Amino acid sequence: MGTARFSLLRVLADGAVHSRERIGRTLGLPPTEVSELARDLESLGARVVGAGDDCRLEERVDLLDPDLLAQRVKQSSPGLRVELLDECPSTNTELAERARAGAAHGTVLACEHQSAGRGRRGNAWVSALGGSVTFSVLWRFSLGAAALAGLSPAVAVAAAEALEKLGAHSVALKWPNDLLCGGRKLGGMLIETAGDAAGPVAAVVGVGVNVRLGAAARERVGAPVTDLASEGAATASRTSVLAGLLAGLAPALELFSREGFAPFRQPWMRRHAWQGRQVVLLNTGRRLAQGEVIGIAEDGALELASERGVERFHSGELSLRLG
Repeated sequence: MGTARFSLLRVLADGAVHSRERIGRTLGLPPTEVSELARDLESLGARVVGAGDDCRLEERVDLLDPDLLAQRVKQSSPGLRVELLDECPSTNTELAERARAGAAHGTVLACEHQSAGRGRRGNAWVSALGGSVTFSVLWRFSLGAAALAGLSPAVAVAAAEALEKLGAHSVALKWPNDLLCGGRKLGGMLIETAGDAAGPVAAVVGVGVNVRLGAAARERVGAPVTDLASEGAATASRTSVLAGLLAGLAPALELFSREGFAPFRQPWMRRHAWQGRQVVLLNTGRRLAQGEVIGIAEDGALELASERGVERFHSGELSLRLG
């Protein structure tokens, strides 16, 4: 799905000076339309500067390399079918629609710019042009919905391991599927399912990871966040990050299909950021329980020691704010 402004962005992405006239010849556009597209790029956070006929991006943009990505995926995850989009509201929304229309198992959608990225429980996912990796994977399970309760934390384990192979240091997990470094959010997942209670079920596994966030993107998030560049993976390109995550997720999803969450439980516990902490569990702002986090059960449920005893929960949001 190509767009004119992204065609221009690909020309300018190297940060070098380019002639509007030459760009126009390359794209088959008059110089006036090139100038209009350049102004439009600012709405994406890419500022074009220059005088007269010359222009360049104020900062280089790390765009995904489709040829390199296809080569990496063919080597590590040949069962996946990856499509790169310039723009879409949400890769999860787009892929869910394709799943209902019969899209193949292993279909992957990655996007340069999400205009309405979604996180868990209706929260927005803020991504930065050239600074984040956002994608969704369609995985079809013969299992029923109840058997997929641990899918979200299993995906989190696979993502954490993949990011550490790329150079990130000590990626921790917050139940059910937030990726943390130094207590700050590095990434997260949104998993949505559709199908029969007894199976089969189609799961759309959405993943977002911060690669290089500028000050403006951090301000938009409005919460403590970090990125791979700050956590030891400064040289990793977005293409390498996406390829590495897919290389880790595909075998993890296959393992989960066969054995469920059980083989992921101990790796998850080793990375558990809030083990033994006093927390409040909330659901749409309503307090469900308060107590000490014991860990995670073999079906992915949170185990919490409260005044009522050891309780298990399959959904909710954890907070350290006890008041």
